[in-house]
Amino acid sequence: MSALSVPSTKNWSDKRWLWLLSPAIPVVFTGSLVAFAWSGQWLWLLFAPAFVHLVMPLLDLAFGEDFSNPPESAVAQLEQDFFYRALVWAYVPFQIAGTVFGAWLATTQPLPWYAFAGLVLSVGAFNGIGIATAHELGHKKETLDRWLAKIALAPTMYGHFYVEHNRGHHKRVATPEDPASARMGESFWVFLPRTVLGSLRSAWELERERLNRKGKSVWNVANDNLQAWALTGVFYGFLAVWLGSPVLVFLVLQGLYGASMLEVVNYVEHYGLMRQKDKSGRYVRCEPEHSWNSNHIVGNILLYHLQRHSDHHAHPSRRYQALRHFDEAPQLPAGYATMITAAYFPPLWYALMDHRVAAHYASDMGKVNMQPSARQTLLNCWHKPVTALKDTAA
Repeated sequence: MSALSVPSTKNWSDKRWLWLLSPAIPVVFTGSLVAFAWSGQWLWLLFAPAFVHLVMPLLDLAFGEDFSNPPESAVAQLEQDFFYRALVWAYVPFQIAGTVFGAWLATTQPLPWYAFAGLVLSVGAFNGIGIATAHELGHKKETLDRWLAKIALAPTMYGHFYVEHNRGHHKRVATPEDPASARMGESFWVFLPRTVLGSLRSAWELERERLNRKGKSVWNVANDNLQAWALTGVFYGFLAVWLGSPVLVFLVLQGLYGASMLEVVNYVEHYGLMRQKDKSGRYVRCEPEHSWNSNHIVGNILLYHLQRHSDHHAHPSRRYQALRHFDEAPQLPAGYATMITAAYFPPLWYALMDHRVAAHYASDMGKVNMQPSARQTLLNCWHKPVTALKDTAA
C-alpha cells in the first residue's frame, strides 16, 4: 500500500438507504413478469434486458461518478453494520421466487417464440446479476453467507464459480494463466468458450487438490462443486416434477444467458491488464492497477460496488460498502452496463478500450496481456520501443 496514493475521503457520505436498490432488482424484474401475466402485453418481458442495456447506461450518464471514499475511521463500523449484510441476503429469496414464477409462466402460458425469448432474457438477467450477489457472499467466512452464495448460483448452473473465483481467479488474475482474464485483441465471443471451459476445469482441479490434501477423493460430499451443482439439480428437479420436463428447456436457456452475463463482466474487468514478474520469476502482488475500475454511481449501487473492482482484488476481504477508489486504478470510459453492451460488438469494444490499454502501459506492449493470434497486429499498431519512450521523455 505504500506505493499507492492515499484515497481521498473528501465529500464522502454513506449512501445507506440507496443500497436498498440492490435487492430491489429481482423484485422489480419479477414485477415486470407480473405485469405481463396481468396485462398480456409481451413487451413487459423486455423490461429487464432494456433496463440493463439501455436504462442503466442512461442513468449512469445522468448521475455521473463518485470518486469519494469512506475514511478509515468509518470502515470498521461500516463492515460491522448488520444492515449491509442483510441487504445482500435479501437478494437471494427474491431471486429464487422470481425464477420460480418465470418457470411457471414459461410452462403454463401460451407464449409465442419472441415472448418466450423475452422471458428467458428477463429471468436470466436477474439471475445473472444474482451472480454478483453470490460473488459478494462467497468471499465471506460465515457459513450462512457461503451457502447463500451457492443458492444464488443454482439457477444459472454456475456453482463452480464459488470455487474458481475465490481460489483460482484471485490467485491468477491479470495473468495469461487465468481463464477469467481477457487478453487484449481477444473478442468476447472468443473469450467466452475459453473462460467457461477453463474455469470449469480449474474449479474441479482446485477441489481435487484440496480434498486430496485431506486424504479424501474428489468424489466426496465435501466437494464444494458437487454441493453447488446438487443445489441446481434439486432446484431444477423440483420445478420439473411440478411443472413438467419441458420447463428444463426454459431453465437451461435462462441459466446460460445468466452465466454469460457473468462472463461478459469478467471480460470487462481485466481486459489486457497483466501483472509483471519480479526478479524471482513470480508474479507481483495484485494491486489496483490490475483491474479496470468504474465510479459510476448507479451501477455501483445496483451491483454492490462491483465496479470498484480494483480495490476488491487488492483487498478481497473488504465488504462492498467500504470499497475505495484509487487514482492508480485504470478507469473504464463508462459503467459496466454500457461496457458489457459494447463488449458484444468487438469493433466497438476495441475502439473504446485498446488505446486505453496501450496508454496504461505507456505503449510498452511487452507489459500487456495480449491474444497470441493478435499479437503482431497489436504491436504494429500500439508498440513503442523502450528506447523511443526514453527519448520521448527526455
